[in-house]
Amino acid sequence: MTMTRKAATAAGAAFAGCVLIGLALIGLALTPATAADDYPSRPVTIVVPFTPGGSTDILGRYEAGVLQRALHGSFVVEDRPGAGGEIGIAYAAKAAPDGYTLLHAPSVITLLPYLKKHVSYDLAKDFEPVGLIGLTQFGLVVSPSLPVKSVADLIALAKAKPDALTYASAGIGTPHQIFAELFKTMTGTSIRHIPYKGSIPGLTDVASGNVSMEFTDLAPALPLIQSGKLKLIAMLANTRSPDMPDVPSVAETVPGYDAKSWQGLFARAGTPKAIIDKISDALRPDLKRPETAARFRAIGIVAQSDTPAEFRAFIASESVKWGKVIRAAGIEPTD
Repeated sequence: MTMTRKAATAAGAAFAGCVLIGLALIGLALTPATAADDYPSRPVTIVVPFTPGGSTDILGRYEAGVLQRALHGSFVVEDRPGAGGEIGIAYAAKAAPDGYTLLHAPSVITLLPYLKKHVSYDLAKDFEPVGLIGLTQFGLVVSPSLPVKSVADLIALAKAKPDALTYASAGIGTPHQIFAELFKTMTGTSIRHIPYKGSIPGLTDVASGNVSMEFTDLAPALPLIQSGKLKLIAMLANTRSPDMPDVPSVAETVPGYDAKSWQGLFARAGTPKAIIDKISDALRPDLKRPETAARFRAIGIVAQSDTPAEFRAFIASESVKWGKVIRAAGIEPTD
């Protein structure tokens, strides 16, 4: 029996439709792998939400160099400072989820939602963690005129003289203030906050004796420590620094105290996992090199090499921890 022309046309159309659907399904299955295989096929922008020259910008440029060499593509840093980092973060949050706009940001990305009434990004919904790059070394420095030699001495003096001691910070809501407030909460001390516009003006007043102490990143404090104008009595991380093994950690006196500021790399949420893994796999071996560790130490950073999953878990725990500290300290969100 011969098929009518109409039936043949219908059968042909049905077959063609099945072929097209099959090809589409194959294309969908192959797209992520193909995208990763070809990545990067055009320039990649790494957004840094702070000004050039700081540690965040330096590490963003480090990442760009490593990825450019490892993946044989163009990686360019674009600094977009302003609003405590929110402008650059919000810009990256609106990028296409294709791996061609990345974000290098410090831990402020987890703090801003607690410090501002309105932020124009949602960390959990807008970003995919790629990797923890480094931890910023923080220490507790005091004025040489302050009659203390240890954390235990400082706690005893603060309890003997409530509100008599003061601490400097780089401003309201900065890690410097939040780390100090955690110390106060855990030790039951009352120490007055003196905010500055940056850590260096505060350090200068601590050195002169106008302020008692500062919980500070070590890089800007080291010259004053080395010249004897500041006393470094403890590190804020929960273990001693291999670079300064004679300096105790606060946790040795205050069990459980652990304060970290960090730097990490993010992609837009929805970026194919294969691309995220490719970027991570390119970065992590370099972060483990002794030469990289030495280069980071020069700017007060301890190199890290977390996987995307490890970084995601780290961010979640840090966000919950510091949210509680900020609320307990009564730091009110600003507009």
